[in-house]
Parts: sequence; C-alpha cells; structure tokens
Amino acid sequence: MRLPAVAVMAKVPGATAVKSRLHPVLGASLATRLYDCFLRDRLDALATVAGIDRVVAFTPPEAREAMARLAPPGFTLVSQRGMDLGARLHGLLAELLDSGHPGAIAIDSDSPTLPMHYVAEAARVLATGAAEVVIGPCDDGGYYLIGVRSPHPELFEGIPWSTDRVLPLTLERAQHRGLRTHVLTAWFDVDTETDLARLEATLATQFTGPRRTTKLIREIAAAGLLVGLRASARPEIRPRPV
Repeated sequence: MRLPAVAVMAKVPGATAVKSRLHPVLGASLATRLYDCFLRDRLDALATVAGIDRVVAFTPPEAREAMARLAPPGFTLVSQRGMDLGARLHGLLAELLDSGHPGAIAIDSDSPTLPMHYVAEAARVLATGAAEVVIGPCDDGGYYLIGVRSPHPELFEGIPWSTDRVLPLTLERAQHRGLRTHVLTAWFDVDTETDLARLEATLATQFTGPRRTTKLIREIAAAGLLVGLRASARPEIRPRPV
C-alpha cells in the first residue's frame, strides 16, 4: 500500500530568482544563499518524518540535474508545471494522487523552523480519511501546507496569491464544497525583512533547529544587516490549538 506523498515546492537556487523581497537588505547573492539553506534544511527535516513518500517539486524544469545534486537520497523529483502557482499546486497534487498515493501534500520551503510533527499530522489525517483537505495556515494570510485526498481544482483557481486572502478564500471554497477540512497549528514563513528579523529572534531561543539556516542567520546578524529590522520584528509564534 502506498503512503501519503509530501512534496516540497522548491525553486532551484541559482537557476531562478529567489527571495526577491529580501534583496533590498541582503542582495541577490546572499538571499540565494539563504534560500539554499532553507531548502536543504527543509529536505533534511522531511527525511526524518516516517510514514510518507518524499517528493521535491522543483522549478525550472531544465534545472533537474542541479536539483538532483541537492536533494538527499530517497526523494522523488517532479518538475512543476503550470502558468501560475495555483495551476502548479493542483497539477502536482493531482499527479501524485493519480499515481496511487492515498493523500498528496504540498509544503513550502520558506518556513525553516516549522515542526515536522505538523507534517506528520497532516499525512495521518489524509491517510485515515479523517478529513478531505488539510491546511497549515501562515499568520500572513497564506498557508505553509495544503493536502488533499482527491483533486479539487477549485481550491487553487483564481486565488490572489501572495495576499492575505489566500487562506480565508481557500477555506471558504472548501466549506462551500462541503469538504471536511483539518486546520493545523499556524506558523510563519520568511518572505520579508520583518520576517527575517523574526527568524533571527526565534533561532536565538532554540538549542536545536535548522543548522544551515541558523549558521547563516548568525553570519548575517554579525555583519549588522539586521540591526534596523529588529525593532519591527513580530513576536515568535507559539503553537496553539486551532
């Protein structure tokens, strides 16, 4: 029997622009290094989760060889296809379900401190049929994870991506379709300068965490690049029931 598939949505570092909203404070090169750390740490963390099949859904498609060199053993590589994020997400999840997985999950590569037991919870929910849709909300109005037991293109069509309407609109559509939905604990991703300062504050309180990201964030902080951002950093999210 096949396991639920968990796919990391990944841009191949160096093959396409990444973390563009951090370029003003870090520059393109350092922002790319940071994203490379995010991605590698995410893949290593996912490798510790039991009861799933691991996938990297990468873009651009022509960078497959570079992605293959970066991914740890045991990950299946799938190229993203579609004109926008919604088409890519739906296409990926539908492809994984068509191949026989009892559930398909897509997670981001921009929330480096995300506890992996949230991912394991999502996989269990789909595998047992406790819900038809599972969503991990971000506090900026998006989500870090979405999973389904069957294809639902309406969850992805016409969504105003990168706005605070992503999560409420997705939940509204799931409710309208009568889909049993399981909402995970909220977490935060790192897209903006304020998020970056928040990440530094979070990592400073942890004894364990994403090792590559932690090391680079300390280098960035030591270089003084975050001094002007710390005052506006939001407090760390603490796990809470939803």
